Amino acid sequence: MTNTTTNNLLLLAGRVLLSAMFILSGYPKLLDPAGTAGMIAGAGFPAATLLAYLAGLFELVAGLFVLVGFQTRTAAILLALFAAFTGLVFHSGTINVPDFPAAANGMLTMFNGLMMMKNLTIAGGFLALAAVGAGAYSLDARRRGSVAIAA
Repeated sequence: MTNTTTNNLLLLAGRVLLSAMFILSGYPKLLDPAGTAGMIAGAGFPAATLLAYLAGLFELVAGLFVLVGFQTRTAAILLALFAAFTGLVFHSGTINVPDFPAAANGMLTMFNGLMMMKNLTIAGGFLALAAVGAGAYSLDARRRGSVAIAA
């Protein structure tokens, strides 16, 4: 395989992996937004159920856009912002569940910090995708009539 073919296959694999979490997370929010609405309300945002539906719709649609490589740079930037925002707002802080042992709350706080780092890492992946584009195996490439990405 040429360098260009390898790069395009890697971009396709990256798009599949980056989009999977958002597609698989967004769809269930549309079916049952209660858990997400609870987190949103717990963070002090109004209209939590509406925001949960909007988050689910955004995750599903933007994830599908990245998957098929349609408007990839825009979708990737928006998903990077979304991942960073949700990481910082919902996963940066101490967890203190009443009546839980201190060790359990400590473990939950550590896990929450890992979730924040995961979100920031995903944001970085989306920014890299926004920088290079979707590659040859995408709707963006078909629309432009181009099939190669620089090696």
